[in-house]
Amino acid sequence: MEIKRYIDPLNDIAFKKIFGSDPNKDLLIDFLNQVLRGRKNIVDLIYNKNEHHGIAKDEGSVSFDLLCTGDKGERFLIEVQRERHANFKERSIYYSSRLVTEQAPRGKMKQWNYDLKEVYLIAILEDFDIDPSDKEYLFDVCFYRPDTGKIFYDKLRHTYIQLRNFVKTGKDLDSNLDKWLHVLKYITQMDKMPAYLRKPIFKKMFDIAEYSNLTKEERMKYDASVKQKWDNYSALETAKQDGKIEGKIEGKIEGKIEEKLEIARKMKLKGFPVEEIIELSGLTAEEIEKL
Repeated sequence: MEIKRYIDPLNDIAFKKIFGSDPNKDLLIDFLNQVLRGRKNIVDLIYNKNEHHGIAKDEGSVSFDLLCTGDKGERFLIEVQRERHANFKERSIYYSSRLVTEQAPRGKMKQWNYDLKEVYLIAILEDFDIDPSDKEYLFDVCFYRPDTGKIFYDKLRHTYIQLRNFVKTGKDLDSNLDKWLHVLKYITQMDKMPAYLRKPIFKKMFDIAEYSNLTKEERMKYDASVKQKWDNYSALETAKQDGKIEGKIEGKIEGKIEEKLEIARKMKLKGFPVEEIIELSGLTAEEIEKL
């Protein structure tokens, strides 16, 4: 396989390597602060387990890409979605709702006044849009009043980053948020860190993302993950091609069947014996009877 200098940060293994450990949490804090654009100022955070079990025994568990808690108790859920997911909007709501409902006291009943901590879901979408007609590369969602347009509740908020709509080049990067999105999308196409990204936070990001700096075990896991992505893509393309071929065959078959039916109808109208119609059309007596 072709080895690029920098690993793909949207790959699950690479994403956790870059953003998902205590030594690198300054990267995640900086990225989240840029995405939230002043609504929050995260000073510190702790990482939570990504596997999230339901309250009831029969309630299924979910596996988050990355989950952490801010210094004021806020929950930050970061999800990376590479391929189109038909119900991703619904999945986002389901995931963030789990982080809301789990805040209720468990076990012995306690006094509680529904003082909920904020929940933020940040979804990074590589190759599809939540709404194909929406060409924005970043937007926020929260509860609001349709009649006035005023925000009704902003402690549950979703941010969607649609990377395929982000097309800014180096000279067009106006903010650190732009630079982060540029790195996420284009780092695998780079052979060194460009001058317009020369900041300590990005220098650390590039050092961590360098393929040669991975351990042997990390390289094996990353290579296997990349190969699986290629295999999945190849299988999908093959299925599409098979579908096209199958569609053509089915079309031809349907055309021949319709041709036989038309011949049988004309013969029946002209009074041909049923035996002759069967012989020439290949239809059964029952099929001819229904014409």
